[in-house]
Amino acid sequence: MRVQTGGEELKVLFSTYPMAFHTPGGGEVQLLAYRDHLPQIGVDVTLFDLWNPRFDQHDVVHFFSCVGGSVHFCHFVRNLRKPLVITSSLWITEETRHLYPIDEIRHQLSLADRVITNSEMESDTLARVLELDRSKFAAVYNGVDEVFQKRPTPDLFRSTFNVRGRFVLNVGNIEPRKNQLGLAQAMASLPDHELILIGHIRDAAYFDKVKDAAPEGRFRYLGPLDHHSELLRSAYQACDLFCLPSTLETPGLAALEAATQGCRQVITEEGSTREYFGNDAIYVSPKDPQAIASGLRQALSMSAPTATQAGQIYERFAWIRVVEKLKSIYEGVI
Repeated sequence: MRVQTGGEELKVLFSTYPMAFHTPGGGEVQLLAYRDHLPQIGVDVTLFDLWNPRFDQHDVVHFFSCVGGSVHFCHFVRNLRKPLVITSSLWITEETRHLYPIDEIRHQLSLADRVITNSEMESDTLARVLELDRSKFAAVYNGVDEVFQKRPTPDLFRSTFNVRGRFVLNVGNIEPRKNQLGLAQAMASLPDHELILIGHIRDAAYFDKVKDAAPEGRFRYLGPLDHHSELLRSAYQACDLFCLPSTLETPGLAALEAATQGCRQVITEEGSTREYFGNDAIYVSPKDPQAIASGLRQALSMSAPTATQAGQIYERFAWIRVVEKLKSIYEGVI
């Protein structure tokens, strides 16, 4: 087993489930953001290579996700007697626990020296529902990349995709958890607005339902855009408001990025969104399209966040600030 000595650079091995980057979402963006920013504060990060695993060359193994089957990889790491950190990215309550393989998740997280959550609320909830010691959990907030401080003209997005009118923007993978269906149904209450979706399609049958539910002639799906692209930021600048009415969020990287870009926001009340945004967003129940519609109308009647408010979001959640706590967690488990 490799032993870290004083002053030596920390070496951390990142791994996740095999299909994660087929349709990357917030969890994968988070993983890569950690990889990009940790070296700036003295942590060397290697992405796991199935053909050249090199466990013994690292001080800590950090596994991302609780997708089914992940427990086997984590068990192998424990058998190597390597310090193990797991990012859960998971919101389970007493009401929803029956939807998850609870015993497997509990076993996987019990193997970790520390479980990283995206909020204190998530730590509290997982510890309670899974009946694990609260001290095992540590919150490291989701973050925002420095590039989202830059605000391109909305004309770039509008001219590229020939978008002329007012629109509501949703950025996220197309799947039931993101609840684009509820948003599409709510759009009937905004006859002057188009709904524009950006993201990978994770569930083709669900996407068809979304298209069918959206008002005719007022729906567009643009596919995924590169996360760091100027075009994505221009979309945030061009929209009337951003809506993420997911069945749960912890809190959703797109919501943080939209807030940093100064968007009016309508977001789900389920999960840890309030811990991040406080009074700076409209919260809606994802179960009720009428509640989403009411939230959209309310947001449109309000002023957009000021540059100062948007700047405060970035100052609090910049990735380079966020990863400082992560480094201290790694040091604590060695």
